[in-house]
Amino acid sequence: MLINLLPDFFAVLNSTDRVAAYQQYFESHRARLSAYWHNYVFDPDSEHFLDVVRMTTQADRSDLRAMLERTDVVSLARDTEARCADLLGTDVDLDVVLMVGVGGANAGELVVAGRGMAFVCLEHFTGIANPETQGLGLDPELLPLWLAHEIAHAVRYTSPTSHSELRHLVDEADGYYSYWETGRRASVRELLANEGLSIAISRLVSPGHAAWEYYGYGRRQYARVRELESHIARAVTQEFDHHALGLRLRYLMGGTSDDARTVDRVVIPERAGYYIGARMVEAAMEQRGAAWSVRASADDLVSLATRNTAVSA
Repeated sequence: MLINLLPDFFAVLNSTDRVAAYQQYFESHRARLSAYWHNYVFDPDSEHFLDVVRMTTQADRSDLRAMLERTDVVSLARDTEARCADLLGTDVDLDVVLMVGVGGANAGELVVAGRGMAFVCLEHFTGIANPETQGLGLDPELLPLWLAHEIAHAVRYTSPTSHSELRHLVDEADGYYSYWETGRRASVRELLANEGLSIAISRLVSPGHAAWEYYGYGRRQYARVRELESHIARAVTQEFDHHALGLRLRYLMGGTSDDARTVDRVVIPERAGYYIGARMVEAAMEQRGAAWSVRASADDLVSLATRNTAVSA
């Protein structure tokens, strides 16, 4: 189901007391927005909440308004949702949420009370970088790519036929997804396969973009990851069965230090695991298709890896 939070957010901007209005907006959508803050910003009950709210509500939104005037984001989202449902044989109810965030994450996945959610924060897709909103300036044409990526995650986490570790962890958490807890408890194998599948599916749903855009890389970063592929793959393979938040941060998160990303005396690029994960699932996607692969265990995905894939069982 498509959930459009944009009218409610703009109502905040049109109010005389924007901070108070945002607090009311937050309470009206607490289940979703609290999960977004917890996973991609910080605890919304912290003392810094109002500081971020003030910056968010006072920021210049002319870039966002201009993008929305020329781009039918609702139609893009509906079309992407339909394409994913057809490709993945979606067998569970999901929410696709259009929203304005607080600078944290251009897109993401959540599970709230057992229901999967894929969201995009539109301040990042205006085509113009905006320091006031922390907007990345991504082209709005990339919206289907990112939505498809997150929808694939939501299916993997919540489909009743999914065999993924992440689905079991969400079930054990009473139907809630936490980036941090799953980072501690899921194996490196599962975490990389999870991202690799979403990249592969985004390619099918939204073809035609530059190769590095599917990974969220810049051109040089993409070239460097490919150059170090064998080195990174060897290190990852040795840690497949390990469970540690630090490993998720090393291979899959931006903003980490060089020390955290040093593997055998080589500093690997940020989020290099996205590329390795995509290579891990190539054979499964080719041989068994998207619907099967997105629900398969990481062990089954890796077992189908072909000889020319960088990572093998």
